[in-house]
Amino acid sequence: KENMKAKTLLLITFATLLLAFSHKDAHKKGVSAGNFDIEKDLLLLQCDFKTDVDDLHTVAAFATLIHDSQFSSLNFHVVAGTYGVQEGLYVPPNPLLQLAFGDNWTDAHNDVDAAVQKVKSIAKQTFANGGDIWISEAGQSDFSARLVKALRSDMRDLSVFERIHIVQHSEWNEAAASDESLEFVQNTTDYHKIPDGNAVGNGTPGFRNPDFTQWESKVSSPELREIWELAIDISNEYNGKEGRYNNEAVAAGGLDFSDLAAVCWILGIHDEIEDEEDFFNRFSS
Repeated sequence: KENMKAKTLLLITFATLLLAFSHKDAHKKGVSAGNFDIEKDLLLLQCDFKTDVDDLHTVAAFATLIHDSQFSSLNFHVVAGTYGVQEGLYVPPNPLLQLAFGDNWTDAHNDVDAAVQKVKSIAKQTFANGGDIWISEAGQSDFSARLVKALRSDMRDLSVFERIHIVQHSEWNEAAASDESLEFVQNTTDYHKIPDGNAVGNGTPGFRNPDFTQWESKVSSPELREIWELAIDISNEYNGKEGRYNNEAVAAGGLDFSDLAAVCWILGIHDEIEDEEDFFNRFSS
């Protein structure tokens, strides 16, 4: 009988451990591309603007995307200044953000604590309505970590693995985040590292091309043309200036909105778009 009890206890222990590991693995797998619920979920586009000017093009491309009827009802918020530990000067995006999104953006560069509180309030309203939070990191994970910690502090019962999804396309962005912040979001949230949006043919769209200069012929909306013109003017002004990163695609007169690959993955359109020309053909009219 003692042997039987020992065997039974061993089996129960093994089954418990197996269930725990399976549960943990299920959390790590999380959701897949295209699970965004446009009726309830919130998309946070978080841009570092330091020190690469590519985020300016990403903002214009995102404005182009939400201008399309397919995504005109998208619930979103943009956060500027979500940089990590990289050195270098900031690229000032405020006039472009105001033009593209009105007041639907937050400045984490000038006051990160106030920004966390503001975005936390927006996120909590989404949770209250039954939605999830999707973070497209056009930058590093440091702001994401601050936001998640603030939400967990207010919402003790929040299932972070199930309700907060983070999508990152760039290994450079991961390397420029603080180790603590990156590790925290990778281990706490539903974190997805997807193929890099700087290249074509790797599973996500490639949105960086020094030779793509014909955007004006693709954009018919006066509103979008104004946004793109301002984005390009600011990027040309600050590209490589005072030690900022010199984006060669931008310097050549081309475009770089590679960070939009994460947005495309979230919305489930990443496998429908090959490159920047394909993007403009679909969404710029």
